[in-house]
Amino acid sequence: MNQPATQTLSTVDDMRQTLRRISHLKGRQPDAQSLQEVRALVSAFDRRDLLIEHLHVLNDTYRGLYERHLVALAHDMKLPMAEVFEVATFYHHFEVLPNDAKPAALTVRVCDGLSCEMGGAKQLLAKLPSLLGGDVRVVSAPCVGRCEQAPVAVVHHNAVPHATPDKVAAAVSAQAIQPVLPDYVDMAAYVADGGYALAASLASAADLGNAKADAVLQAMEASGLRGLGGAGFPAGRKWRIVREQAAPRVMAVNIDEGEPGTFKDRTYLERDPHRFLEGMLVAAQVVGIDAIYIYLRDEYHGCRELLQQALAALQANPPCALPHIELRRGAGAYVCGEESAMIESIEGKRGEPRMRPPYIAQVGLFGKPTLEHNFETLYWVRDIMQKGPQWFTSFGANGRVGLRSFSVSGRVKQPGVKLAPAGITVQALIDDYCGGMLDGHTLYAYLPGGASGGILPARLNNVPLDFDTLQEHGCFIGSAAVVVLSQHDTARDAALNAMQFFAHESCGQCTPCRVGTAKAVQLMQAPKWDNATLEDLNQVMVDASICGLGQAAPNPVRCVQTYFPHEVA
Repeated sequence: MNQPATQTLSTVDDMRQTLRRISHLKGRQPDAQSLQEVRALVSAFDRRDLLIEHLHVLNDTYRGLYERHLVALAHDMKLPMAEVFEVATFYHHFEVLPNDAKPAALTVRVCDGLSCEMGGAKQLLAKLPSLLGGDVRVVSAPCVGRCEQAPVAVVHHNAVPHATPDKVAAAVSAQAIQPVLPDYVDMAAYVADGGYALAASLASAADLGNAKADAVLQAMEASGLRGLGGAGFPAGRKWRIVREQAAPRVMAVNIDEGEPGTFKDRTYLERDPHRFLEGMLVAAQVVGIDAIYIYLRDEYHGCRELLQQALAALQANPPCALPHIELRRGAGAYVCGEESAMIESIEGKRGEPRMRPPYIAQVGLFGKPTLEHNFETLYWVRDIMQKGPQWFTSFGANGRVGLRSFSVSGRVKQPGVKLAPAGITVQALIDDYCGGMLDGHTLYAYLPGGASGGILPARLNNVPLDFDTLQEHGCFIGSAAVVVLSQHDTARDAALNAMQFFAHESCGQCTPCRVGTAKAVQLMQAPKWDNATLEDLNQVMVDASICGLGQAAPNPVRCVQTYFPHEVA
């Protein structure tokens, strides 16, 4: 005889409740001590998006992530244990430890990026373990964003520029835990120089459709300012697109400056953080932003302290009504510089890029329309508005328009961030801004856009450096990271360094990138390259990778095959 429907549903509900109770008891359970230790450090367990922030607190306190703490954290956040573990193991700056492990007293990271490798990073890595002893962990690290100071070591949170074994040993002996903050323009000095007047003037607007907001949009569009994180999308047009979306809208600011050879955002942030913050507030007012999330790469410890102080000063004396602002800490993952991977990370997840569509301007952070911007793009907003868009467009060379901040490193006398006209050539950049090549060095090749931007020979030293000028040569400018090689270097070594970086930094989500970069590294280490197989890999990565990491990884390889075939024959 059939049971009544209501009785059947009741039986099913009872079974589901029983299964939930049983499943809750499966797996490792937290012990009382671990729960107490986690709760002493962490709060806001109900916010899934703060998982990475919580992991940082535990990692900083215990010099690693003990499994028992991860179990306790998963319990209190009501997350599956696998979910917490998969996030903890995704990021390079987290180390998951067995419960009986004893972490190193201190960790020293030696940058093995191209500029640092040219400066002697391999030799430094070889000498430090025996010099520092077994209680200090010495590891190689991808580019730490200080290419002009190569080679660079990072002792805990403190960078050691132009590192030598003795300098690193002295830093280890000092046991300096807190990062050293650079001198910068504080809020009092910034306001005294007219800072935040623009943001304050917009605050008097009755609504977002006011003439002042429209004037800002028109000026941004007239300036031709493009996104300076690498993609180059027109900033004013991006503001209009997001402004047209339904509220609530949010902003995600990208300071995850991980492209090898790039350090411009750090340089400007260390000097004048409030100029960036004012640009951020102007964009928020014009677009109608309710909340802002600033994503700062973990390697920039001093900048994080600096930015925390600047935000506290701004919130204590705001020039206008402030949106909700949160500063988020990256955890060592180059792929999080990709806008959708950054959004995943802000949400407390693995930094894996999203498929498109939808685009983040429509469905982005927490499912809301999102204005994503690079630090430097916002840094120029105040100058463009106060000096007029014609000020920005008055610069340029070789038919190009605007200013570019070039991060220059390698074999030049004066490396650093060089503010120069868009369209300048690498030869003029070296001669007029960098003091020329190092003594005994002549230009052999250069990377115009960091590791992913390709490699050009010295005979192409007069190509204008700007958006849309390098593609015909198999390159792009990206974030304008220029690495200069001399006759003492080889393009094949530079390409191998770049591919090793990409293989290390691939998120692993898609097979073409995960397998392709690793296989390319193997093939590129052979004395003679198998160009046919490499080109097969190149094409698959370009065609089938989800994001720009895999799509751009073949650029240095193809440039070596095109311009330096004698090196790999």
